[in-house]
Formats: sequence, structure tokens, C-alpha cells
Amino acid sequence: MTTATEAPPPASADAPGGRARGTRKRLVPYWLLLPGILWLVVFFAAPLVYQASTSVQTGSLEEGFKVTWHFAAYWDALGAYWPQFLRSVGYAATATVLCLVLGYPLAYLIAFKAGRWRNVVMILVIAPFFTSFLIRTLAWKTILADGGPVVGVLNSLHVLDVTSWLGLTEGQRVLATPLAVVCGLTYNFLPFMVLPLYTSLERIDPRLHEAAGDLYARPVTTFRRVTFPLSMPGVVAGTLLTFIPAAGDYINAELLGSTDQKMIGNVIQSQFLRVLDYPTAAALSFILMAAILAMVTLYIRKSGTEDLV
Repeated sequence: MTTATEAPPPASADAPGGRARGTRKRLVPYWLLLPGILWLVVFFAAPLVYQASTSVQTGSLEEGFKVTWHFAAYWDALGAYWPQFLRSVGYAATATVLCLVLGYPLAYLIAFKAGRWRNVVMILVIAPFFTSFLIRTLAWKTILADGGPVVGVLNSLHVLDVTSWLGLTEGQRVLATPLAVVCGLTYNFLPFMVLPLYTSLERIDPRLHEAAGDLYARPVTTFRRVTFPLSMPGVVAGTLLTFIPAAGDYINAELLGSTDQKMIGNVIQSQFLRVLDYPTAAALSFILMAAILAMVTLYIRKSGTEDLV
């Protein structure tokens, strides 16, 4: 009588072959992370270290720059250009608030009311990304040009009288004023606000709205107690994605503003490419990065969404 051949017992984890396979399994996630880590090291960590060393150098372009650990460059740069820092934070914060005010209703419409037109509206939101950032900003010079239809309507409604009294415009013109720079920032970064908001709102179960209605909650109460709290991750992500690049932007202030509206990004760009004062430019870059990091950390902790970090 013949017996079936029994299958060999599985290899023990303590056996040499088992240990090798176990080691390879543990290393698989790290091998998958390796390309991303190399990318961050080459294009983020290394340039950051180089910039840090540049910020503590002294010298000139003719004589060369040497690392002398001149940390006073940070204090000197901050003392010389603190108005541009405050202006950058003010412009970026104003543009972020405007993006939230304009973007939240749009994201709500796409998530709950667009229906079969949802994809069309989403395409319209991201369509500006198919055009160069520079071209889009230059277009605003035509939109806000003196004697143009926009300025004419604002004049006829006496809006410019109010904005001029507030210091946002000068006389009967909009270009080369703070209002023009804020308008450019708001337009260019609005999609960065709408997309996270839509993603957060789209995840809300519509049955929660029905339940609120069954409990006799008015639409305003439903929004205040249900919709908005559940969309807070999108609000936080959208404000961060808007504020951070807006604070370091220099294109809008360069094209739509004047010398009185220069932001810290304009100063850094000028120090790097025109003045050729690399240590000051590097120090300003690190001060801006540290200030934004501190504000973002405080904002996330205050908003109660530490899980986004």
C-alpha cells in the first residue's frame, strides 16, 4: 500500500534561510522609501545645509565668501528689512482670508450641489494651472489697468474712495497699490484653498445633514454645528497651502505693486540676483522659513488639528 508523499515542514524562522527571508521582508519598506529619501537629501537637505553655511559667511563676490560664523547677519538683516517681513505676513494673511471666504462656498457648491456638473466645475477650478503663473499675473495688469472697465465700475460705485481712505489704493487707480497685490495673491492661490476644502467636504456623510434636519436644526445651525467642524481639516490644510507660498511670493508684488509694496520675497530675490549679497539673502530666507514654521505650528495647535503635522 502506497502512502501520499508528505509536504516538507515550513522552514523555521530560526533557520538560516528563514532568517534571511525575514530580514528581506523587514527591509522592503525601507527600500521603497529609499528613492524619496535620496530625493529629499539631494534637493532639500543638501541645499538647506549650503544655505545655512552661506548665511554665516563674510566677504564679497570679488574676494570670495568664507565661513566666519557671522551670526550677526541675521540680526542685521532683520533690522534692515523688518517692514517687508510684516508686509509679507499682512498681504499673505489677507489673501488667505479672502481665499477662504471665496473658496468655501465654491467648495461647498461642488461637494453638495453641483451634481452631474461637479467634474466640469472642478476642471474650471484647476484650469488656471494650465497657464503660466507669470502670464496669469500679467493678465491682472490689464484687468486693473487705469481707465479699464474694472476701475471704471469701482469709481462709479465710489468703492475706490473707501479703499483710498483705508490706504488700500491711491486716488483713482488700483495698480501699484496694496489692493492690486492682494488681488493677485488671492487669484493665484485660490485653487490651493478650494481643493482641500472640497476633499474635506466631500467626505461628509449627507445623512448627517438629514439627521440634523430631523432634529429640527435650521440650515445655519446645521452648517455651524455639523458641516464646518467636520470640514476643519480642509480649512487648516487650505489655509496652510495658501499662506505659506503667498508669504514668500514676489511675482505679484513685482508686477502689480510698486516699491512701496515690496515683500520679503522681492528683497531676497534682489539680494541674490542684483546686489549679489548672498549671506544677507540666505539669512533672510532662514528668518522667513523660521517665522512661517513658528506661525504654522502655533496655528495647527490652536486649531486642534495636530494630526495634520
